[in-house]
Amino acid sequence: MLFFRRFRRFRRRRPPIWGVLVLVVLWSGLLGWGLAQIQPAHSADQITQANRTLPVGDEMPANVDLGRDLYLESCATCHLAVPPEVLPTETWGILLSDSNHYGVTLSPLVNPERALIWRYIQTFSRSLNPDEQTPYRLERSRYFRILHPDVDFTEPIRMGSCVTCHPSASNFDFRTLSAEWQD
Repeated sequence: MLFFRRFRRFRRRRPPIWGVLVLVVLWSGLLGWGLAQIQPAHSADQITQANRTLPVGDEMPANVDLGRDLYLESCATCHLAVPPEVLPTETWGILLSDSNHYGVTLSPLVNPERALIWRYIQTFSRSLNPDEQTPYRLERSRYFRILHPDVDFTEPIRMGSCVTCHPSASNFDFRTLSAEWQD
């Protein structure tokens, strides 16, 4: 009998495991709800209307700012980073998923980085028309030609040739034009 009394006391001292689990779930739910209240939600229309080609110094929505920084860190170290607007979303999707990058083998981006870069690119790039083929070069991109309506390209377009007309392109500023193109 003495053994059973000691066993009951021991059992009463230990909190039930389901009570601890309920507390953890409630705590996690409240913490998640609180964090969701801190960051304001942006609709895709608000982002695209307010923030098209933005140089690095301009203010961007928080949900794509890190993606832009990762894009510049990953791509601008080897060549001039072009704005997402100049190529369609479908081209960017292929470029981000393919390790063979125009004849150079790249180490693939890890998923969190790729997801952030993809969110940034999707926000600012545009889709192809249903009858269009996916362009893999700037000169074949309809969007590149739309953004350069009065430009007659006499030489093949290369990543480094942008600085001829956009002197601050190396700083991801494609708004600033050289003197010959300013109206």
